[in-house]
Amino acid sequence: MRRGIAATALVASFALAATACGGSDSGDKADGPVTITWWDTSNATNEAPTYQALIKDFEAANKNIKVKYVNVQFDQAQNKFDTAAGASGAPDVLRSEVGWTPAFAKKGYFLPLDGTEALADQAKFKPNLIEQAKYDGKTYGVPLVTDTLALVYNKQLFQKAGVEAPKTWDDLKKAAATIKDKTGVDGYWGSTQAYYAQTFLYGEGTDTVDASAKKITVNSPAAKKAYGTWLSLFSGKGLHKADTTADAYAHIQDAFVNGKVAAIIQGPWEITNFYKGSAFADKNNLGIATVPAGSTGKAGAPTGGHNLSVYAGSDAAHQKAALKFVNFMTSAKSQSTIALKNSTLPTRDDAYTDQVKADPGIAGYGTVLAAAQPRPALPEYSSLWGPLDTELPKVAGGKESLDKGLSNAETAIAKLVPDFSK
Repeated sequence: MRRGIAATALVASFALAATACGGSDSGDKADGPVTITWWDTSNATNEAPTYQALIKDFEAANKNIKVKYVNVQFDQAQNKFDTAAGASGAPDVLRSEVGWTPAFAKKGYFLPLDGTEALADQAKFKPNLIEQAKYDGKTYGVPLVTDTLALVYNKQLFQKAGVEAPKTWDDLKKAAATIKDKTGVDGYWGSTQAYYAQTFLYGEGTDTVDASAKKITVNSPAAKKAYGTWLSLFSGKGLHKADTTADAYAHIQDAFVNGKVAAIIQGPWEITNFYKGSAFADKNNLGIATVPAGSTGKAGAPTGGHNLSVYAGSDAAHQKAALKFVNFMTSAKSQSTIALKNSTLPTRDDAYTDQVKADPGIAGYGTVLAAAQPRPALPEYSSLWGPLDTELPKVAGGKESLDKGLSNAETAIAKLVPDFSK
C-alpha cells in the first residue's frame, strides 16, 4: 500500500491521453504481434525503471507480444481505471492495490484467473496473499509485491538516547521524551492519514467495520480509545505536532531520512528513499520493528501490496497475452529482480534468495509481516478510509473534537455500506 507518494501526474495524464487501452489496440495487425497495455502504479522514479527493464526481457522472449507501458499516479489510478473499465477502454493489465481487487471484481472488470497461465505457480505464493486476491471464491489477481507498516527508527539516535524500540505506545511516548532530552530531535512524528491510524485500531482489537457482523465500528468505544491514543501522540515532549498540510507525507519522510526525527510509521515502499537520506548512508542504521501494541497487548498493521489483474473486457487474444505477461512478471526470477532493484517484498518464498534477504530493509520488514492483518474481502473496504482522511486531519489540527470527527466519519461510512448497522 502506498500513501501520499507524488509520482508525475502530468506525465501520466499525457501518457493516458496518448494511449489506446483495452483489447482492440489499433496497432495490432492480423499477422503481427499483439500489443497489450499495462498500467503500472509504482513510483515513477524509484520503481518504474525496473518494471520497464523486465518488459524488454519479456518482449525478447515473446516476439509475438508487445507491451505498452503507462505509469499512472497511484492516488489517481483507482478512479481512472474505474472510469476506463466502465467505458470498455481499460488497460489489459492493471497493477492493482490489494484493496481495489474485490471492488473491481464485484463490478466484473477483472478476469477470474483460476486455472489460467497467470496462476500456474499458485502453490508457490504465500497463501494469505492469494486469499487476499480472491472475491466470492474466485481469484482475480496474482500477488506481485506485499507490504505492511512498521515502526522505522534511527538506530544511532536511539542508541545515543539509550532507548530501545518501544513495544507499546506508552513506551514510545517515554522513548520520544528521552530522545528529545538526549539528542535534541523529536523522537516520533505521526501521520494523520487513516491508513496509518489503522494500526491503533488493531491495537485495541477493532476495525473500521466488522464485516462479518455487518456493523460499523469506527465510533465504538474500542475505536474511540484507539484514536485517542493516536491523537495523544501529536503532543508532548519529543512528539512532533500534527502536520495537516497537503505535503505532510513528504515533510515526515524528509525529516526522518535526514535525521531530524528519530522514528515514524512507514512501509517498505520507502526503503529505497530511506537509503538516499543522509541518516541512512549506512543502511544498517535503519531500524525496523513491529508497530507498538495497544492496551490489549495486540500489535499489527494492515497487509498491503499490489496484484496484477487482467481486464475482463479485453478480447481473447489480448487476454491470452496478458495472462502470459502476468505469469512472467510474478515469477520467482522477476520478483527477485524487483526486490533487488526496488527493495520491495516478494510474494512467493522462492523469490527470497540469499541475495534478496541480504538487504537489511527487506530482512527487517520480513520480520514484521507476521503481525500484518489481512483486510476483509469487502469490496467497499478501501473506500472506508476516505471519510476518515477527511475527518482525522481536522481532529489532529484541533479544528473539531474526536467525538465529532468519528461521528461524521460514521455517518459518511454508513452511506458507503448502507446495509451495515451502527
